[in-house]
Amino acid sequence: MLPFLANRVLIAIPTIVLISIFVFGLQKLLPGDPLLVLAGEERDPEVLEFLREKYRLNDPIPVQYSAWAGNALRGDLGVSLRTNQPVTELMAEKLPVTLQLATMSILFALLIGIPAGIVSAYKKGTLTDYVANVVALSGLSIPNFWLGIMLILLVSVQWQLLPASGYVPPGEDFWQSIRTMLMPSFVLGTALAATLMRHTRSAMLGVLSADYVRTARAKGLTERRVVLKHALRNALTPIVTLTALLFGELVAGAVLTEQIFTIPGFGKLVVDAVFNRDYAVVQGIVLVTAVGFIFMNLLADALYVILNPRLRGQ
Repeated sequence: MLPFLANRVLIAIPTIVLISIFVFGLQKLLPGDPLLVLAGEERDPEVLEFLREKYRLNDPIPVQYSAWAGNALRGDLGVSLRTNQPVTELMAEKLPVTLQLATMSILFALLIGIPAGIVSAYKKGTLTDYVANVVALSGLSIPNFWLGIMLILLVSVQWQLLPASGYVPPGEDFWQSIRTMLMPSFVLGTALAATLMRHTRSAMLGVLSADYVRTARAKGLTERRVVLKHALRNALTPIVTLTALLFGELVAGAVLTEQIFTIPGFGKLVVDAVFNRDYAVVQGIVLVTAVGFIFMNLLADALYVILNPRLRGQ
């Protein structure tokens, strides 16, 4: 197992280097000059020159990249041009919010998608199977922003059951924090649940026709024991790895949902940074998100090896 993971890590290192080059290079193509905002309304040439020297913007781009990458390796992602606050501190404030949203969304997806996939596979060709597939396709087709707006109008405005927006830290009020996160988590979780349902159904269909499942039935085991212990146990291998990858996508892609529900997470931070041309924040967030997604890929590979004995033997 260790050589397998070591090989994956060796592949991940040049990937991270390439991502850092793209992140740094593409932000140079963005229009506008953030220093014009920092220099004030008068835009004194001496002030602009001082700021360019301070942020090393007069250096050649390769020199700027080397300095930025070296600082990033030491955990220094720079300072926000707007707030003069270290980027690592800004991300440390926002990351727990997005992680809470992603975790609750994954829980919704697992609780809905896996049972639906099992039932759909077991009832293949029946009305239940067709209904489950239609619901799954609907979950994949409905845009998150539309579902979020509809839930706000129905659940918050009309029924007044849950808060329409905002965020409360769990340490401040745990249950209120859960209430504020329920709707955005459900919005993100439904699309993931549809994906998990389709994959669970495909995996279960392949396993239910396997020889060892027929043998288990021939031994007189109950159908519930055959499905849940023998079939599901083997079908979960790709589902576990898929869940790890989906979690990485959630952390990276919850931008729109956070904007709709006014959640102060990674998504809102990066949107505000782009509008304000706060390049240091944009670079830091994109780099950390990319590294986090690569880590989730490595975790998925490790889980696949742990769950699949055949790979451990190779």
